[in-house]
Amino acid sequence: MTTHTVLAPSIAGESIPGYASRWKAMIFIAVSLLVIAIDNTILNVALPSISRSLGASASELQWIIAAYVLVFASLLLTMGALGDRIGRKRSLQMGLLLFALGSLGCALSTTTAVLITARAFTGIGAALIMPATLSIINASFPANERARAIAIWAAIFGLGIGVGPLTGGLLLRFFGWQSVFFINLPIVAVAMAGGRAFIGESRDEHAPALDLPGVLLSIVGLFALVFGIINAGEFGWAAPQALGAFGAALALLALFTIWESRARNAMLPLRFFANPSFTLANTALVLMTFSLFGLIFMLTQYFQSVLDYEPLIAGIVQLPVAMAVMVTSVRSASIAQRFGTKRTVAAGALLAGLALLYTRFTADVDTPYWVIFIGQVVFASGLGLMISPSTNSVMQSVPVRKSGVGSAMNDTTRQVGGALGVAVLGSTLNAVYRDQLRQLLDALPQLSQSLRETILRSIQGAHVVARQLPDSAQAIVDASKAAFVAGMHQALLLGAIIMLASAVLTFLYLPDQVQRTPDIH
Repeated sequence: MTTHTVLAPSIAGESIPGYASRWKAMIFIAVSLLVIAIDNTILNVALPSISRSLGASASELQWIIAAYVLVFASLLLTMGALGDRIGRKRSLQMGLLLFALGSLGCALSTTTAVLITARAFTGIGAALIMPATLSIINASFPANERARAIAIWAAIFGLGIGVGPLTGGLLLRFFGWQSVFFINLPIVAVAMAGGRAFIGESRDEHAPALDLPGVLLSIVGLFALVFGIINAGEFGWAAPQALGAFGAALALLALFTIWESRARNAMLPLRFFANPSFTLANTALVLMTFSLFGLIFMLTQYFQSVLDYEPLIAGIVQLPVAMAVMVTSVRSASIAQRFGTKRTVAAGALLAGLALLYTRFTADVDTPYWVIFIGQVVFASGLGLMISPSTNSVMQSVPVRKSGVGSAMNDTTRQVGGALGVAVLGSTLNAVYRDQLRQLLDALPQLSQSLRETILRSIQGAHVVARQLPDSAQAIVDASKAAFVAGMHQALLLGAIIMLASAVLTFLYLPDQVQRTPDIH
């Protein structure tokens, strides 16, 4: 154990930054994380309203989400390393301020283009916040308390999944879609004030000189990767813009890997990846968020545009997801301690995969909610079993002084997985939706080309056209709902296969007990 770093723990905890106020600090770390979790899910409820208000197409709706994810994912590694260097508390405070400014810009947007730009700016703040929350926990809690603290962190993440849609539904009942962004401002204010009072500052006192080539290569490489994923979801995986981005990402990330393997001041020490506790846990998180983000994107629209729930009801019916994630996340630390990390994570992935299969074969245009409820609770319980043990495996496997980098890698995998989920599952759904609707449109020759394109762009667009054509309204609505559900079935099947593969991979290769990577100065 090193004795010359401020992060070296002592038995009494005196040398751990913020040790005395760590549980009070946890409250405001949770609030900081909650604002990100709510922001991701609250927006999904508002997408139909934004589509109607700003005339956004299905692809533009994806870009409103994707612009944020694109910047967020691209900057995570850099911002995590920056937090280790300048101080994790300072990094968190800066991120909260930028996030508030971005949210204000979103709320004041009058066009889709402006909203997408503001969402991208918000991603800068999020990239500072998320790795800081987890790295502060890793640096402020002694080893015997970290698993519990990380389980609470995971539970808060799950809470945001359910509270976001419910909050969005309540806001949209009384206010416009802009309110889903205004709500971030008071939450950020509470997080900043409490964080300033109770969070202790910590940093890597032996941080090497800035790895500028590593920073630039990681930002541009990750940007190209996520940009390619998003374009593949919109234009197809063989589209020139997707292939070009993937080619650039491959080259840049290969150069990043070569550079980091040789640089004395490497931002991301590649020895971390030789540790299966780090690599396999990150892989499980990628596959988990792939299914989670894709499912949320689909179900939010399914509840409102297929089952005709108003936004508030659409939010309420997703609350069981948050409750199930919270309960299982809080218990997952003790479950993993008893049964081992790999069995707990593999069981969670298995439950999630079976839940997606169940939903694939039960969700239809007139399915009662209680049927969907069963799948939601089982899926969320599976996620709750996965999130905390996987995150703990990642964070416990890296040296404490590299908490920011470890947290950033953990968060990067989540965002890349989420972007993949929305792109792959969203494009799968949209492709089936368009193919099925074209058959109907051929039977309605009175439709103009512009109306045909509106129907094909999104199910929300189909409903708008139906209101303009009373004689054909029912046929258009029924066909668009059936086409959307058919597309969702295909996407759910793919998501189930991914989660079941994750269960097998985790059970075979993830260590039961966390293996630590040696600290090398």
